[in-house]
Amino acid sequence: MNEHLPVLRETDHGTARLMPDVDREHAWLLTVDGAPQSYVDLDDPAYLEFEYARRLAHVVDGAAAEGDPLDILHLGGGALSLPRYVAVTRPGSRQDVVEADRGLIALVAEHLPLPEGSGIAVHGADARRWLEAAPTGSADLIVGDVFGGSRVPAHLTSAEYAREVRRVLRPGGVYAANLADGAPFPFLRSQLATFATVFPELALVAEPAVLRGRRFGNAVLAASDRELDIARLARRAAADAFPARVEHGEALRRFTGAAEPVLDAGAVPSPVPPEGAFGIG
Repeated sequence: MNEHLPVLRETDHGTARLMPDVDREHAWLLTVDGAPQSYVDLDDPAYLEFEYARRLAHVVDGAAAEGDPLDILHLGGGALSLPRYVAVTRPGSRQDVVEADRGLIALVAEHLPLPEGSGIAVHGADARRWLEAAPTGSADLIVGDVFGGSRVPAHLTSAEYAREVRRVLRPGGVYAANLADGAPFPFLRSQLATFATVFPELALVAEPAVLRGRRFGNAVLAASDRELDIARLARRAAADAFPARVEHGEALRRFTGAAEPVLDAGAVPSPVPPEGAFGIG
């Protein structure tokens, strides 16, 4: 592949574009229908460009002792930024990645191939169906990062889905999800209410400007049946180039307010982002 030419391809779910980063020799940005999806530096897989990806990584980093291998199920694949990160920071981890867009899987495999022995297996399938077929207690960590275009699909937002997540997690396991919303946060609050019916421990990581309702943006939800290391997560989030805040406990319950849990029958996708919220020039 010419290192300096963008790659454009129609995939199952949209128009995918791989664009080289002029500042990093073997780094690429993946967009689908103009919305940034992944950033990968083949020379430095532990480098995470997107703020939300670093926040997901902070949750991953706190899921077990440093360097310990984990069994991870990634729902949503993109260009495999987080699986690549885990492969180098937790060698020996077994990771299954579920991506519904088989054309996107082929594009990434061709232009951003995984190294030999990465421990990452990529599957072309619907995330909910794969989760429902997964063995009970088979994952230490589940990552939800599924976007149809720029929206989280409805069938990955319900209490029934959350119960499947908990079933597949081992005791003490952690769920981390990338969500997106803006004030007055009907989607985000409903997700917190939904997962609170299944998991006793929740935390939310987001930029203060997003939490104050000043702009639409990403928020990372962490959920577990055990106590999360909130102090560690807060330190890591605050140290980022774009610092984030961790909401937990009573503050998170106040943020959730009177939101009701979502069931399959009434589930809707996350809201359409405002024009330019995640777009690129």
